Amino acid sequence: MNRITQLFNIKYPIVQGGMIWNSGYKLASAVSNAGGLGLIGAGSMYPDVLREHIQKCKKATDKPFGVNVPMLYPNIEEIMQIIVEEEVKIVFTSAGNPKTWTSFLKENGITVVHVVSSSKFALKAQDAGVDAVVAEGFEAGGHNGREETTTLTLIPMVKQHLHIPLIAAGGIATGKGMLAAMVLGADGVQMGSRFAASLESSAHDNFKTTIINTNEGDTVLTLKELAPVRLVKNKFYNDLQKLYTQCPSVEDLKTLLGRARAKRGMFEGDLEEGELEIGQIAGVIHDILPVKDIIESVVQEFNFEKEAMRNFAF
Repeated sequence: MNRITQLFNIKYPIVQGGMIWNSGYKLASAVSNAGGLGLIGAGSMYPDVLREHIQKCKKATDKPFGVNVPMLYPNIEEIMQIIVEEEVKIVFTSAGNPKTWTSFLKENGITVVHVVSSSKFALKAQDAGVDAVVAEGFEAGGHNGREETTTLTLIPMVKQHLHIPLIAAGGIATGKGMLAAMVLGADGVQMGSRFAASLESSAHDNFKTTIINTNEGDTVLTLKELAPVRLVKNKFYNDLQKLYTQCPSVEDLKTLLGRARAKRGMFEGDLEEGELEIGQIAGVIHDILPVKDIIESVVQEFNFEKEAMRNFAF
């Protein structure tokens, strides 16, 4: 056991990213049943929908699972109240100040983890009393940090400042990637893109197919003026680039983005006008698999490479 498996009472130090429009109860429960920590993505759910998914997840697994809550979304007070009422034991917070909700959650017996993109924010999260930190490099899909610090450099920089457990995220989809992150100082990993391309992901089949067809250079981090997001280049992205040539205001960008753009792309399958959020690591994902097979493959490769390292010496 290591610090992450002990903290969450799970078999493997593998956490599934709580991705909007991908992470319903089917994905979360499948990851938990396979020995990792599944997360329900509250960011794309109305409060009553979140409650339903929590209740269904409890029926689908007797293993620990959690809820990911991006604090930039509305209805945050109601969402937090539902989490307490439904006796969720683990919450990952992101996109906001960890001081806002950490003490409330911990007072209700909940383990709290906060997602950060820099050492500065990792220290703020630790000072706020969280139980662990996810340090996410800018390779990651979806909403991201403005610093553009890669996972390879972020993990050791964050590690030197922390005394609480550290989870690496961004660009990890294989056992080799998991081993590399842990050699750099992580206690565990969080994977998003690899689980988005799973049978149990709630994403549209069109989006899953896009993931496995995405190659190096096909994603980009954009919309830093609003909330930085990594997405696949498509017609919406091209329209965005045209707008940038006109030196748009924040309001101009908001108007083009509109509402429910991510839902349109990832959940409804509109590959032209939708926002298709995925990480750079999609370039090495070539199949849509059951969660159980994904985790078994990652763990098997991790153990094989770890053993190979023992036999490798200068």
